[in-house]
This record gives sequence, structure tokens and C-alpha cells, in this order.
Amino acid sequence: MRDLAEFWRTDDATRSECAVDRSGQTAASLPDAVAQPVSTEEVAAVLRRASETGLKIVPRGSGTGLAGAAIAAAGEVVLDLRGLNAIEEVDEANQVAVVQAGVINGDLDKHLEPAGLWWASDPASADISTVGGNIATNAGGLLCAKYGSTKQSVLGLEVVLPSGDVIRTGSRTMKGVSGLDVTALMCGSEGLLGVITRATLKLTPLWQGAVFTIGAYFTDVVAACGGISRIAAAKLRPAMCELLDERSLSYICEYTGRDLMARGPVYVLVQTDGPAAEAEAAAIAEILRSQGGDVSLTGDPAEGDDLVAVRRQMHFALSAVAPALIEDVCVPRSALPEMFAFIQQTEREFGLDIPTLAHAGDGNLHPNFFVEPDGTVPQNVWDAADHLFEHALTLGGTLTGEHGVGVLKRASLPRELGEVQMDLQRRIKAAFDPQGLLNPGKVL
Repeated sequence: MRDLAEFWRTDDATRSECAVDRSGQTAASLPDAVAQPVSTEEVAAVLRRASETGLKIVPRGSGTGLAGAAIAAAGEVVLDLRGLNAIEEVDEANQVAVVQAGVINGDLDKHLEPAGLWWASDPASADISTVGGNIATNAGGLLCAKYGSTKQSVLGLEVVLPSGDVIRTGSRTMKGVSGLDVTALMCGSEGLLGVITRATLKLTPLWQGAVFTIGAYFTDVVAACGGISRIAAAKLRPAMCELLDERSLSYICEYTGRDLMARGPVYVLVQTDGPAAEAEAAAIAEILRSQGGDVSLTGDPAEGDDLVAVRRQMHFALSAVAPALIEDVCVPRSALPEMFAFIQQTEREFGLDIPTLAHAGDGNLHPNFFVEPDGTVPQNVWDAADHLFEHALTLGGTLTGEHGVGVLKRASLPRELGEVQMDLQRRIKAAFDPQGLLNPGKVL
């Protein structure tokens, strides 16, 4: 193991990188230093030093988070885990992989592809985000509707506690109920409880057959949501089910130069896989047509990629206009029409454009708010976002489906959890981190 000084960085460039993440939030000052370990032992050494000195530690992967959970300021040291990047084992017989926390999602899937396997965590940032970061935020993505969020594919973890002690949770078996489920507790903990250094992952066989893709255009978002509700009611479970509202599609048209809205201003993207993929796609296409959709269905990979590309252009299209605050609420699928209607009402009330996309298969909406060129969020944007949060809760939803709380939703969290549960969560935090060393000021 190296001496701490060998992986301790204090130059402005390294520190500046860690004062911001993809949420657009920027810390008021630079962190004191950035530690760049390459092993669990080096992570433990940093945390032992912190425990002895009271040093505040902010764990960080690639910085792709959208809630400000991994930004750091003066008085804090960033623990940059990207150096823990080894894929240590792929057990094909048991469909399990053991990897370090800094492994990039996309690199892992490329490594697994020859074995006909993949790890079913599929955030939009898969090509640059880390396994540890995905676990720490319980990340989601386009394929959650069928394959679930990250925690469904995590069997066990190696975690360094704030004391520097190392624990190993879970196992490499498909079942296990020994004691409380600390593995599940760590998934989505946003760096509050311990530092994830290694993960045992449940893998999924890659579907080797044809994939069918549907692109459907609707005259309004309510009709589109009605089609999606009928897909669920028919007990069909597509791998991907996305919705782009009229404002979103208009920005994509402007960015790509394609007249996509000629067929309708609202876009629904559906993809099916598995043994029944063709029959399911045909049934879904018929449902969407019955709701007034102008439907294209294809099993051709290139044509399917073109239909998916409409959805994947969303972030680039908005970025070409101005920086955006990408929000994240989730409601029951049956409440999607009401939530979209409320977003439109909020646009009128606050005088804002709020282009919204949805992982409609699981009720997760991403309203986007344009902010100032320097990333400053105007007060009316915060007020409008808060207005949406409140309504999502009244519909039986949640403040965040996949981005996490971080600093962006910290003030709103008590409204969802209530003071009794907030107190319980603070006590859990104190049990793991009695000195309050890890990720101060985030979530709680």
C-alpha cells in the first residue's frame, strides 16, 4: 500500500473537477484535497485518518450524478474511487461478477458480452458512470421497466466504514436472509453510511434473438399516456417504454433538423425482447393504434436504432439551448396523465418551458428547467420545481425515482418521509458514522 501522500492531490485543476457534478450544482469553494486510492486498503487508510482527525470525506465516482450528492467544498476531502477499476471475476456458471467500485458500467458490459451476459443497470450515463456510483444512487435507466433498478442486481458489497473498518455484506448466492439486509441499505445511500469499494453483481443473460422497436406519435400527451396504461393493463412488459412530450420533441426537431412532429407532437418509444418479443410488440402496436397513435414497428436493428435515437437526442437537444436542471419525480403509472397535465399547468402559471420526458413504463418523469448560462437556478424555477414535487406526492408518488436526494431535494425530503422517519434515518446515519464524517450536508 502506498503512503497517503502519494495519492493525495491539492492542485486547483483536480479540486475544481470535484466541486461540480452533472446536476449543474457547484460548491461555493474548492475542496481541500482529492484522495485517489487504487485499493480498499488505501480507502481504509484515508478513512482511518479522517476518524482520527475529524476530516470530512466526500466519496465520488465519475461525477455523473444529478442531485449534487458528490460535490465538495472547503473543509472537505474528496475520495475519488475511479482508480479501483478492476473486473476481478466473472463466474459464468453462477452468472455472478465481482468488480471494484470504479469500474465503468459500459466497460463491464463490453467485458461480459462474449459470455452472453450483462449487468442490468442501464442509466443514460452508462458509458461514463461507475458501478459504485450506480449502487450508491440506486440508479435507474431506460430498461428499468423490465429489469429493475440497480439494487435488484446487487448480491453483496465490500464497504469501508468511517472508522476504516471493512465489512462484507450479502453473499454470492441468489438468496440470503442472514441478519438485516445491509446490502439493500447501502443501495441508494448516497455516500452517507460507508464507502463501497467492491461489489458482487447478479448478471442477466443477453437476449440473443430479435428485438422489436415501436415508435408512435400522438396528438396529445393524455392519449399517449392512455396507450401506456393499456399496455400495463394488458400485462405486457416491454423492456423499454419512454414518452417525450410536445416541448421535448420540438427541441429535438430543432436540434436534429428532422420534421418529426409531422406525425404528431408527442412521441412514445417501446422496445420488446425475449422469446415473446414479436408477439408482444404486435399487441403493443395494436394498443397504441387504438389510442390514436401513428405507429411504426420494426424488427430491423438499424431501423430500431433510428427510433431509439429520437429519445437519446433529448439531452443534447436541450443542452444546445441552455443549461438545464433535470428534475426527477415518480408517480403511479395510472397517474401519468394527471402529472403531465399538472406540468403543463405549471408552465402557464410560472411562465416557463418545462420539456418533460418519462420512463413511462415505471412512472418516472424528468421535467427539465432551463437555467442561467452560468448554471444559476432562478428562484421561479426552484418554486416551480417545488410545486411539481408537492403534486407528485399528492398522487402517491415520490420526490425522486432514480437521481437521489443529494443537496437538490434535501429540504423537500421531510415532506415525503415525515419527521418520525427522518429521525430514524438520522439515527441510522449516526450508527454507521457517529462522527458525521461522510458526505456532510447531503440528503439528511
